[in-house]
Amino acid sequence: MMDQGKGNGKKKTYDIEEKLQYTDHMSAIIKNAEKDGHFDDLPGKGKPLDLGRQYLNPHEAQLYKTLKDNHVLPHWVELAKEIEALKQQLTTTTERKDQRKLVKKINKQIKKYNTVCPPTLQKSLIKE
Repeated sequence: MMDQGKGNGKKKTYDIEEKLQYTDHMSAIIKNAEKDGHFDDLPGKGKPLDLGRQYLNPHEAQLYKTLKDNHVLPHWVELAKEIEALKQQLTTTTERKDQRKLVKKINKQIKKYNTVCPPTLQKSLIKE
């Protein structure tokens, strides 16, 4: 500290030995999260943000979310698995009579499936 005297009209000057640093904790947290990749899915930052299926009826979306969270499969999912199993069986069947029976059974299951599944997931019937 230098004293330049009061009578001269000059002010006292002080030397600051230590500089104070301001740290913004929120900015530090955000920068660390960005570095860790938590913001990679945001639009404009990389991969597109996946918001799930877009349902016309929000109650339907809530129903499917509840079923999924409780590990309950809707009836149409079980029917789809049955249809796929029957189609696999159809590819291994060589007799024409058995193939016709399987095609009729598959088409019957597809009709059931189409009545209970969402319109976007409906299947078309197979031909003999």
